[in-house]
Amino acid sequence: MLEGSREKPVTSSTRLYFIAAVLFSIAIMSSPATQAIAQDDNAPTILITGANRGIGFEFARQYAEKYWNVIATCRDPDAAVELRSLAERRPNVVVEQLDVTDHAMIDALAEKLEGQAIDVLLNNAAIVGGSPDQFFGQIDHRRFDSFMQTNALGPLKMAEAFYQHVKASQQKKIANLSSLVGSTAYKGGRMPGAYFYKGSKAALDIFMFTLAGDVKKDGITVVLLGPGIVNTGRLRSGSIPGIVDIEKSVGGLIAVIERLTLDDTGKYFRHTGEEADY
Repeated sequence: MLEGSREKPVTSSTRLYFIAAVLFSIAIMSSPATQAIAQDDNAPTILITGANRGIGFEFARQYAEKYWNVIATCRDPDAAVELRSLAERRPNVVVEQLDVTDHAMIDALAEKLEGQAIDVLLNNAAIVGGSPDQFFGQIDHRRFDSFMQTNALGPLKMAEAFYQHVKASQQKKIANLSSLVGSTAYKGGRMPGAYFYKGSKAALDIFMFTLAGDVKKDGITVVLLGPGIVNTGRLRSGSIPGIVDIEKSVGGLIAVIERLTLDDTGKYFRHTGEEADY
């Protein structure tokens, strides 16, 4: 202690301030938002919806292996055992809770990730068609809203909410998992029924085609992706003509995303890399 100076007594208010500051620092360091932003600043970032299983999980797994920063979202992280296991093994994977039909939840996550550039926004979450209540004569019309809210309005809301995040990134890409069964050019393929699934994918296609024109001025590329008839583990290999393994489908789509330029905006690409009419 310097000569002539006096040591000030530590008061109870000082102790309380110090304890509060320490607790606040711990809370900030352990918060999911900080974990997401504190990933490798030199690596690109992707946000994936519906990443708990199937195609969404495979995207998360393959992008994690490519050392991207992966923000993997799903409705119920506690039940997403495989996804949580992936995040435990891979420090570049962060799991966030998100229901794409809950617009307040989408806005809250966008705010939580404010300042986080997102190179690729991948809209994958969807309700799949083909159930008996989607065949003509026994359609459950009450399900229309759930299909549209999830498969069409959800991706559009995600694009709005995370627009600034994508705009701030290097790659500036919005990719949307669609299906050629919703394409008038493809004429629904050989798949019977599935009225609401097909209709919601057709709505998604026109939403994203319109969005592509609206955001091109900001250098953002918007595309639709067709994964094909994918074996997500529930089908026997060779049981359906043209079925493709999930690793091959997702690997092909990642290659498509990597090659995208602004000239591709508004287009539809299959997992093979071919452009498709829709």
